[in-house]
Amino acid sequence: MIGENLLGPEPTLLAEDAAVASALAAGSDPASVVRAHPESPLAWALLADAADAAGREIEAYAFARVGYHRGLDALRKAGWRGAGPVPWAHEPNRGVLRALYALRRAAAAIGEQGEVVRLTEFLEGADPAAIAEIEAAPTAE
Repeated sequence: MIGENLLGPEPTLLAEDAAVASALAAGSDPASVVRAHPESPLAWALLADAADAAGREIEAYAFARVGYHRGLDALRKAGWRGAGPVPWAHEPNRGVLRALYALRRAAAAIGEQGEVVRLTEFLEGADPAAIAEIEAAPTAE
C-alpha cells in the first residue's frame, strides 16, 4: 500500500513530563517526586536504583515493577500497541526504558531468570542500544 511503513510500526515518542524533569533537576529526592507524580516511570526507576544501590533487592523489584506498569500505561496512552521502537534518543522515553532495565536488574537479583529474558527481549525490541546506553548513563538524572 502506498504510504505504508514497510519497516514496522512508527517509533513511540512520549511527551516530556516537565514537572518531573524540573523536580529532579532541582534536586528533589525520587520519593518526593513519586508522591507528587506517581504516574512517572522515571521516578519509580530512580527509587528502584536507590534501593538496588542500598542492597534492598525486594524493594528495588517492587519499585521497578510499579515503574514498569506506569511505563506501559504511558506507552499505551501514546499509541503503542505492544511492540515497536521506543527510542532511547528521545529523552522522554528514557524513564520507561530505565524502569524496564531496573526491573530486569531486580529480577536477576532475585533469580527470576524468565523475567530477565523477557525484559531483555523487550528492551532490545524497543531500542537495540538501550541496555548499553542505560549502563553507560549516570545513575541519577
